[in-house]
Amino acid sequence: MPPRPPLLRVPYTDPLPPPKIIPTSASTPSGAIAALVDFLSPSLPLSTHRAARPSQHAGKTLLLTGAGISVASGLADYRGTKGTYTLNKTYRPIYFNEFCENHEARKRYWARSFLGWTTLDKAKPNRAHEACGELGRMGVVGRLITQNVDSFHPTAHPHLPTTELHGYLRSLTCLTCHNEYPRRAFQAQLSALNPAWSAFLAEMLASGALDTENPVERRNRGLKSNPDGDVDIPGAPYTTFRYPACPVCLETPPRRADGSVVRVETDYDGAWDPASEGGVLKPAVIMFGESIPSATKTAAEDAVDAAGRLLVVGSSLATYSAWRLVKRAKERGLPIGVLNVGGVRGEEVFFGDVGEGNTGREAVRCSESAERVLPEVVRVLGEVGGRGR
Repeated sequence: MPPRPPLLRVPYTDPLPPPKIIPTSASTPSGAIAALVDFLSPSLPLSTHRAARPSQHAGKTLLLTGAGISVASGLADYRGTKGTYTLNKTYRPIYFNEFCENHEARKRYWARSFLGWTTLDKAKPNRAHEACGELGRMGVVGRLITQNVDSFHPTAHPHLPTTELHGYLRSLTCLTCHNEYPRRAFQAQLSALNPAWSAFLAEMLASGALDTENPVERRNRGLKSNPDGDVDIPGAPYTTFRYPACPVCLETPPRRADGSVVRVETDYDGAWDPASEGGVLKPAVIMFGESIPSATKTAAEDAVDAAGRLLVVGSSLATYSAWRLVKRAKERGLPIGVLNVGGVRGEEVFFGDVGEGNTGREAVRCSESAERVLPEVVRVLGEVGGRGR
């Protein structure tokens, strides 16, 4: 049965209007650094020689990050000048109902993800991620919320409490038993089940086609890379792709509420069989059309409510799950800052009431690279803290 057409649409796939820089002096990298230092300075502890305890988040700055912060790590963003929706107008992500209900849709998803995973797995956090961690160590930042699924934040700064709003690609979760399974182990199984695809992947890796960070070069070679670790190869026979079943469900078949057993079957090689009634592994990310878990949603809202100010880094806030958090912060009277190259959804809501005399303390809006700016902000704040405020 073909997948049902989705009722949802991907928000804001066209470029957003250019931002109004606040303050006007923040239109250069040095000006942006100065404005961000002014914005973050109120969160400096009275004594930077004694770091605040990890439990003391109240009044500190909350960071909210998006795909833009990982561009310097070699991953594409979504809506930037070289982003997925900008370069590939036909791209559409898989929807939650498609993945859950349609075996053919899952084949296509896992085939594309199989090719893209190596690039994501090899990528590392960049200087902007490290700067976020340094801001945490300095006591300026108390918590971080990220929309990214690349796991760079918890890798770069495990000491800084981080809420992964949209999940993470490092693990899978079973739709039946809800146990998690490591993505790297799953990749090895995909390789064993799909030798032709594995050979193609090896060829692409040997040629360097998956190593280049230039999306134009990738495009010329027939590769289109997306931020979720997914490479699109036109004409690839997705229908031949196979994927494994949940190992927990295979070992201990789950039971329904009435006591009946959920049938989970595989073929002779261990690939999930369409005759199965469960045991489907799904990436541990929030897909379009899927609800954010209530615990994650509450953690994000609590982080906003406990913060003294909020700084958005590398996000156009196109998804409502992120935009509403900034709106919540604004409604609570928190100063709002945005460091993002290009426009942001509905930013007039956040900056419409900013006075002319603002130097960055009340609000800041910069359109600069986070990797270029944030490390310098950390350096200057360290000097400011060393002198005392």
